[in-house]
Amino acid sequence: MSILFEALWPLFALIVGGFLLRRRGFPGEAFWPAAERLNYFILFPSLLFASLAKAPLHDPGIGRLALAVLLGLGAAWLLLLLWRRLRSWSAARFGALAQGVLRFNTYLGLAAIGSLYGKDGLTLAALMLALLVPAVNLMSVWALTAERGIGPRALLLPILKNPLILACAAGALVNLAGISLDGGGARLFDLLAVASLPLGLLCVGAALQPKELRAELPALLGCCATRLLAMPALAFCITRLLGLAPLESAVLVLFFALPTAPTSYVLTRELGGDSHLMAGVITLQTLLAGASLLLVMGLVQAAG
Repeated sequence: MSILFEALWPLFALIVGGFLLRRRGFPGEAFWPAAERLNYFILFPSLLFASLAKAPLHDPGIGRLALAVLLGLGAAWLLLLLWRRLRSWSAARFGALAQGVLRFNTYLGLAAIGSLYGKDGLTLAALMLALLVPAVNLMSVWALTAERGIGPRALLLPILKNPLILACAAGALVNLAGISLDGGGARLFDLLAVASLPLGLLCVGAALQPKELRAELPALLGCCATRLLAMPALAFCITRLLGLAPLESAVLVLFFALPTAPTSYVLTRELGGDSHLMAGVITLQTLLAGASLLLVMGLVQAAG
């Protein structure tokens, strides 16, 4: 547990630092939106591209890992649809809660995996992201717009324009084509990747909105318990069912134990969802994740 704590507390210290810096007005209100855009469109895609360009895509174990990811997402999606039918939620409310269960804070995830499992863990994480990012974005857009009956083009366009998905696709293509990143190319992407995660965690903290925790506490707690505890329990059962290797199991469970993504708020607001509920879910999950990640990953390590 001490190793886990040493690996995770600096990440949450950066999140807290981002929150405090923005509340103090440093370095200025205009900095944070610009930093988020720089990270989302340049730095973070560089990390994913570099990881997938060097990933062992011909490894026969990748198929089993992909099956585990899709089984976990599929099971969660079916339960969410059943939950929506039983509670008669509008798309605005369902979209916010569905994202609270399905989406994940990629910055925190990759930073935690890098701290705990190094480059091998990051390579596995990039492979999972190539599946998770498009699938989760598709589910999120549909959940927020289901009542409007939008067509396939409007549903798929935000996914096809997503810089993380484009970076994953480009990295995989470079890898499969056998193109080398020699001549300083690999070093360039490594430098961009190193800048991505600390900046991303500072931006996560800057985006927290504690004032949104005052309403709908039962809904917030239920969504948090589902995301932070039930989802990693589901992932752990799948790893046992499929007999995944220890590193694969740990990375999969960690991804399913992450708090939801801060970008969920932007998508919810743009597509007419309940943005106040979404802001509360993001804030409370991020605040609770420090304790829940220690608990979940400690149990995973104890289970071997």
